[in-house]
Order: sequence, then C-alpha cells, then structure tokens
Amino acid sequence: MTIKRSTINRTLEFMFTLFGIWPGASYVLVRRMFWIVTIVIVQYCHYRYLLTHFYSDDLFNLMDCLSSLLAYAKVMSKLVMFWLNQRKFVETLTMVAKDWDDSANSEFSVRETMSRAKLSDRITNAIITLHTLSAIAYSSRAVLASTDINDSTSEPLYVHKVEIPFNVDKQRTYGTILTAQLVYVVMGSWAAGAVNSLLLTLILHIGGQMDIVRSWLKEFASQEGEKKSSVAKTNEIVEKHRRIINLSENVENLYTHIALMQFASNTIMICSLAFLIVSAIGTPDAVEQIMRSLLFYAITNLEAFVFCFAGEYLRNKSKEIGAAAYNCAWYNLKPEHSRLLMLVILRSQKQLALTVGKMTDLSLEYFASIMNASGSYLSVMLAMQ
Repeated sequence: MTIKRSTINRTLEFMFTLFGIWPGASYVLVRRMFWIVTIVIVQYCHYRYLLTHFYSDDLFNLMDCLSSLLAYAKVMSKLVMFWLNQRKFVETLTMVAKDWDDSANSEFSVRETMSRAKLSDRITNAIITLHTLSAIAYSSRAVLASTDINDSTSEPLYVHKVEIPFNVDKQRTYGTILTAQLVYVVMGSWAAGAVNSLLLTLILHIGGQMDIVRSWLKEFASQEGEKKSSVAKTNEIVEKHRRIINLSENVENLYTHIALMQFASNTIMICSLAFLIVSAIGTPDAVEQIMRSLLFYAITNLEAFVFCFAGEYLRNKSKEIGAAAYNCAWYNLKPEHSRLLMLVILRSQKQLALTVGKMTDLSLEYFASIMNASGSYLSVMLAMQ
C-alpha cells in the first residue's frame, strides 16, 4: 500500500519501515523477528545482572540497570502494539490521505493541512535528533573509555549494566559488543522517538481538520447566497466531523495500551534517573555520570509530556467544535436544516480524548501527578541510600 499524500514525513516512514510497521514494506516478518530476538537477548542480559547484583549494596548500579531494562520494555511494547494493530494503522493512514485529497477543494483547507504537516516535520526531526543525541551521550562513557579486558581487577565497562552469558576474554570481542550496544541503543531510541512523533503528527493533523470544520461553521449560513446550499453544507460538516471522530478513535485504539505501559514504567524511570543524577553529585566522575543520564532523563520526561499534551490538545480542540456550532448563524437556516447542527453539538459534548488503558484521560494535570509521584519515590530512595 502506497500513500502518496500524507502528513507523515519521510523520516517517520523510514523508521516504521525499519521496525516492520509500515504497510507494504518488504521483509516485514524478518524485521519483526530481528527485533523480537534481539530485545529478548538484551533483556535477558539485564535480568542476569539484576539477579546477580540484587542483594548488593550498590543501589546506584541497580537503578542504572533498571532504567535501561524498562526503556527496552517500553520499546518492545510499542512495536508489538503496532504489529498487532496493523489493520488499524493502515486505516488511520488511509483516513489521513483522504483528508489530504478533500483539502484540495479549498484554499483554506490546503493551507491549514500543509501548515500542520510542516509543523509535524519540524517536531519529528527535533524529537529524532534529541533521541539520537541522548543515545550517543548515554553510550559515550563506555565507548570512549580505554578498558583493558585482560585486567581481572575490574569489571568490563559496558554501555548498559548487563551480565554477558559468555566469557569475554578478548579485546576484539569486547569492542564488538560495545559497538553492537551503541548501534542498538541508537536504533532503540529511534523506535521510541518515532512512535511518540507519530502520535503528535496524528494529533496535530486532527487539530487541523477540526480548525477546518470550525472555519466552515463560522462562515455557515452567514450570507444570503449560502442558504440555497445549506443542506449540502450541513451534511458536509456533519460528515467531516464524523470522520474526525473516527480518526481520533483509531489513534486512541493504537496508543491506549502503549500509554498504559509507558506510564507504568515512566514513573519508575523518572525516579531512577533522577536518583542517578542526584547521587552522582560530589563523586569523582560526577560530570560523566550526569551527562550520561541527563539527556536520558530529559527524554523520559519528554515522552510523558508528549502523551499528556496530545490528550490535552485533543480534548480542547473537541470543545471548540461544539462552541463553533452553537455560535454559528443557525438562525439563518430553516428549522429542519438547523436541527442537523444539533448532531455536531451533542457529539461534541462527549469530548475526544486519549486514555491510559481506557482507565483515565491523558492531560497536563495527569503529567503533573506523575512528576509529583516520581518526586515522592525519589525522596524515599535517597533516604534509603
């Protein structure tokens, strides 16, 4: 399936092709098997480290291992949810393409859709760049360190806190593992960033379509010449609003369980990474430790904020549709025609929203509660140190 016109830019299309998500890509099964096998191997090494060092007094290393373990668990959950909802994803892309085709009939619609696409491009490029820099900063300490694998007095320094299930006794083997970890960290950060960027892209596209409907409602029946086509225009508005609702429901179904996994792990990750940054202050390698974790901490907070902002944005935009329908020039219409606008007003009273596993709505208030909970857990951990 090839979609020629879309709000989704080439960067996201490349990313989703790489992870076996984009419809119509070749070797999809091979790509998915690669990610399943490799993430299972990486997680296995993380679990070995946790089990080996669980009863040690080094809480710093345990939190470091836990944060990276949860990060890969989030990546795996995002990929699996998109694989399982492939049909829903194709329907979403088709709806977006249909909006582009319909916008060709109006200069305002084209301008509004194009402006959201350009904004999405900038946001996507910024998010992917930030994720790449975060991955490089997180890996730089291990990659740049001159570690001698033959030195038995110290443990080998890896990108992640992992327990390798075989004996690493050669410098070449150690260098290969570090290189593989660096590449995998970057690709894993791309996966997380691409899924987050797609959410913002789709939500901004929906917001643009809502602004188009609001523009139609403001101009609706405001002139005498428009009364002749009032029925057709009303039907067009109702149909457009229905399609916006269907698109937002598709996005909700794609992301609700991803959000559940994300926020279940993000609270722990934010707490763990903040603990690493605070604990590193005053240590001999404080600068290295803080620089390693700071961008990772920022990315984790950004992920939570992106989801909560998307939910808040969608809810506010859906409110504006109902207000625009109520304030339009309905009094210029015949009663049997103006009644059709009641469908828009009634449906707008049930606000569109993104949820966390169908349990609670995403909003900026929810983001504040997550940060508050993470701060509380951090205080407990610092007291235990």
